[in-house]
This record gives sequence, structure tokens and C-alpha cells, in this order.
Amino acid sequence: MESRSASISVRSIVGFHAVVAYAPENLDTLGLALTGQVFTDRSHLGLPAFDLMTVTETPGLVRTDLGLTQHIETGLEKLPEAELVVLLPGDEGTSNPSLAVIEAIRAAHRHGAIIAAFGAGSYLLAATGLLDGRRATTHWSLTAGLAARFPKVKVVHEPLYVDEGRLVTGAGGAAGLDMLLHLLRRDHGSAVANTIARELVVSAHRLGGEAQYIPHPMPVHSGDERIAAAIAWAGENLRRSLSVNELAARALMSSRTFARRFKESTGTTPHAWLLTQRLNRAEELLETTDLSIEEIAEQVGYRNATVLRELFVKRRGMPPRTYRTIFNRRTTQRNTCRERPPCGDGMGNSIPA
Repeated sequence: MESRSASISVRSIVGFHAVVAYAPENLDTLGLALTGQVFTDRSHLGLPAFDLMTVTETPGLVRTDLGLTQHIETGLEKLPEAELVVLLPGDEGTSNPSLAVIEAIRAAHRHGAIIAAFGAGSYLLAATGLLDGRRATTHWSLTAGLAARFPKVKVVHEPLYVDEGRLVTGAGGAAGLDMLLHLLRRDHGSAVANTIARELVVSAHRLGGEAQYIPHPMPVHSGDERIAAAIAWAGENLRRSLSVNELAARALMSSRTFARRFKESTGTTPHAWLLTQRLNRAEELLETTDLSIEEIAEQVGYRNATVLRELFVKRRGMPPRTYRTIFNRRTTQRNTCRERPPCGDGMGNSIPA
């Protein structure tokens, strides 16, 4: 496996300039727009001049996710000439890409190109085999499918983007912009990335390890009524110090049988499910109430706030108080009111600053 330092040492000196975006069917228009905005010509500002080209497997009209069509004139023959290939999200990632597309991406990588993918584009990159044994991410709704379909890929579920040298994957949506700005910062320097971020009026730098801030529903797939009943009961009793033995008893099973059937039904372990549900409930309380961190910890089954803080930092990349500052509607409105009074709650009632 090539080392990250070796893979970018030369390119980090000169940076990439020839950028090719690959557009699949049902092309994600947001991803296309973000890529175009990042690499548009800003040489008048003293920035590098990027040569951006969009290609597709069969040149012509490409259907987009908005029901419109995008005319793309260039085919796969330009991929091996790229210094940076951006695999845009679309149908092709989650379906079965053609051998021609896979080989064109591999050829670009063999010629030294950086391959970046976000959202469903991470599926397409994984299909080339280039991600085998490496870490990768995608949109939170697709991570489980990516891990199941490509077991050799080390799928990480929460980061905004993952940098593996000449292979970079991102979460999709607006996080695609974070991934592209990261590549600019890495290969062209902070000044270039910061200038483009200012032009786009976005945050100059969000760390790749920052969490996607997602819900983690754990649906029951098998129709196992006893497992479903135990899950429903546990969800209503998160304040309790629940154990696998207690849940197994509720389901009238041995602990071993319960753990096996729980995994078959949900795709995760009882312990991991409980951690996720407690975290989700804590997030909800942080977003919608003024309860103290200690009170919230008690509400979700922890005897003290320290455990909750450690879980938040590990899973969300920040302590609970920081999460509340960002996501609590009341806190956000109060902060806005301090800057632009008067302010209301949307129902004609003023909110004190």
C-alpha cells in the first residue's frame, strides 16, 4: 500500500491543475455545481488556473437528479490525462458500473491522478478495487450499504471526508465542498483554499473528522416480534441501566440467542444499539431543552455527565455544550437577537436576549 506522504510529496509542490469530473446517470446537480464553483477560473485573483472538464461514459445528454438533462460532449478518453478526478454522485455508484468506466478510473490512478469521490461516488471508487484495505466514507445513509457491498474497504461512518493520499472520499451533500477545499489546502496551500472559501462565503476549513451530525435509526428487518418488542421497550426506558441479560429476559430468550437474533434483525449488537439510542436521545434533549448536561446524562441512562461527554467527543467530535451551541434552536435565536433585536419565536412572542 502506498504511503500517504509518498503519494503527495511531488504533487504537494506543484499542485494539480487538470481536473476531470466524471458524470454518471442521474447526476447529482449539487455535486456538479460545487465542483464547478470550486474550480472555476479565478486566475485574476492570483489563484492557480484550473482546467476543469466534465466527462461521461457516453457523450450526449445525461439525466440529472432534478429531472433535467446536462449535455456533456467528452467521453472517458480524457480521464487518464487528469491530475485530479472527481467522481460525482449518481446512479452508477450504487448500481453496477461498466468495465470501461472502472478501467478508465484505474488508468487515471496509474498515471498519478488523485481520485476523489463523495456521496454515491464512493461506491464507484470502491468498485475499482483501489479502496481495498483503505479507509473510506460516503453519505451517512449509504455507509452500511458500502460496507456490505465492499467488505475489503474500511468504511468509516461519521467523518466529513477521509484522506488516503491519492484516494479521497467524502460524505456527499455540502460536505463535498469541504472535501474539495481540503484537497486545495493540502496540494495548493491554505491561502488558495481560504481565498476560494471566501469567494463562496463558506467556512474555510472543517476538519475531516468532524461528524456528519446524523440520525442513526436502527430498523428491525426480520419481522422478529420478540426482538421488536424488546427494542420498543428499551427505547422507552433509556434512563435505566439496561443490560443484554435484561433485554434477553424481556424477549424470553437466552442472552446468547438474543444477541444473535438482535444482530440478524438490526445489523448491529445490542450494546452498540443502546449507545446509539442514548446518543440520539441526548442530542434531541440538547437541541430542544435547557436541561443541564448532568440532567441529560441521567435522562439517557448515565450516572454522571463524564461518560456522556466522552461519548459525544468520540462520536460527534465535540463536547455536549458545543453541540448545544450549534444546534439548539433557542440558543441560536438568542444569539441572533443579541446581534439584531428585536427577535421572536415565530409565533408573535419575543425572546429575551
